[in-house]
Amino acid sequence: MDIEQLKKIEKLEKKYLEKYYHFLKFAEDELLYGFKTKQDIEDDWIGLYKSGISDFAVGAERIVYSLLNGKGIGQPNSCPVGADLFFEVQDAYIHLDLKTVSASLTGKTNIGDYTKNIFVGTNQNSYKGRMIVNKGNANEEDRDYTPSLPTFYNKGTDKEKICLTYFVTILYDKDNLDILVMGIVCMPNGELEPHYTTMVLQAGKNLDKTRFRFTDVPEFELLEGEQKRIKIVYFDKNMNEDYRKKVTFFEDLFDKQ
Repeated sequence: MDIEQLKKIEKLEKKYLEKYYHFLKFAEDELLYGFKTKQDIEDDWIGLYKSGISDFAVGAERIVYSLLNGKGIGQPNSCPVGADLFFEVQDAYIHLDLKTVSASLTGKTNIGDYTKNIFVGTNQNSYKGRMIVNKGNANEEDRDYTPSLPTFYNKGTDKEKICLTYFVTILYDKDNLDILVMGIVCMPNGELEPHYTTMVLQAGKNLDKTRFRFTDVPEFELLEGEQKRIKIVYFDKNMNEDYRKKVTFFEDLFDKQ
């Protein structure tokens, strides 16, 4: 693809990033209220939840997805290969997934899984590329990564539409369930790999796993001006300072939006 075609991809990515960001801002009060509703009936379920997935993640998905599905943003698609939310709109197919990470001042904290990169599934992105393992060390090596999603659906036909990937990310305090940061980020479409190369992917713990290094690609680099790939929906200005000093990247984005 030539540079103009790649710019067209980024314009579409930015278009729907802005749409989802403004929707989430509009629904911010409903989201924050919804995340807390389980506490009203906590005594009836607290000892019964046995899944390996955090109770917050399960409840948060229900709240976010119900709002997005209920507001008519595109036509849901029934394809089994895709993110938890998969919509078709006039000029794109959109995959959207929720990522929640817990922080704690009293016990184990996973805040490092939020501040620089996030895990992404093969069914959630189209970025085929290379991951540099043990970068800068004597045992440095390249590892190929192949996702399950195409860069375009029906590519080469008159039904061709681009495949776009977004993640709603939430950092929450595990001790009191307060939301610390909520954002939305756009992962580059795989056709942009010649430009972003190895900046996007970071090797996961298993050979076929990857993480999205969003802090290394915070902008739509082919568009004029500082057009961000990350939008911060909510930032708790009253969070504990031990948390705050670890999320200055997000606070800076929030303040400059």
